[in-house]
Amino acid sequence: MNTIDWLCKHAFGFEELPEPDRQAIMHFCLIWSFFEAKKLDTRASSGAIEALVQRWAASGQLNLEPFAQPLAYFRDRYFQNAEQTNYFKGLALRDSDRLPLVTAVLSGENNDSASCVAALLIVVYRLRNNLFHGAKWAYGIKGQFDNFTQASLTLMAALEVRGSFRDDA
Repeated sequence: MNTIDWLCKHAFGFEELPEPDRQAIMHFCLIWSFFEAKKLDTRASSGAIEALVQRWAASGQLNLEPFAQPLAYFRDRYFQNAEQTNYFKGLALRDSDRLPLVTAVLSGENNDSASCVAALLIVVYRLRNNLFHGAKWAYGIKGQFDNFTQASLTLMAALEVRGSFRDDA
């Protein structure tokens, strides 16, 4: 039996999950693993993300344009009419996740390129933690297609930025 068949049989809600949603989640898992290895030296944390983005900004390698679509998506998801949406709490941001930075960027108060990219990657990191540590399974992992599609776009944009631990020459 393959993994998908097993999950359909044993994981609440997985059988009803549309195939594009399953694919988005699987693609996210793969691209996250590659991102963490190539850009974070296999040591993901909000602090490591912020340090990475600061290196990019200091070296002139940071361009916000490739991140514009995911930034617009996550801003709309987590803030509307200058108020946090119900989804914001679901990120389960911890003290170490730079809550003031993430809040300022997602609310549109902070538009600095480095701040925006750092906040986006921290949001993606929280989606990763919520998936990998099981929180997303509490409601059958439903409604996550756009989240993981935009998260993967964010990671692909980040992987194209030069200046990290394991960039190829």
